[in-house]
Amino acid sequence: MKKAKILYWVLTGLFSAFMISTAIPNILMSQDSITLFTSLGYPNYLIPFLGIAKLLGSIVILIPGLDRLKEWAYAGLFFDLFGATYSVLYMEGFQLPMLFLVVPFGLFTGSYIYHHHLKGNKQIH
Repeated sequence: MKKAKILYWVLTGLFSAFMISTAIPNILMSQDSITLFTSLGYPNYLIPFLGIAKLLGSIVILIPGLDRLKEWAYAGLFFDLFGATYSVLYMEGFQLPMLFLVVPFGLFTGSYIYHHHLKGNKQIH
């Protein structure tokens, strides 16, 4: 159980750090965020909204307990990550650097699985 706890916290910490590192430029409406959203055809008013949602979701999955809220946070973070990946693939097609996205998807999956493992929900395996 100790190994599972360590893996959970490492994966969750790394995933949260990744998501927070993408949330902050959105919240601050950085020029890179504006350029990316504009190139994907999304309105600029979504940028800070998604940034704040990512930040809050990342904080929630780091707080022990809050299981129901954590499920919502994991869902929201997944849809953000999946939606961003789909949008870029649709607009620009596959490019080799996109393989990097395997890392945050892997961190997300590991964090989610170990969250349920530690709660005793073994059916997720």
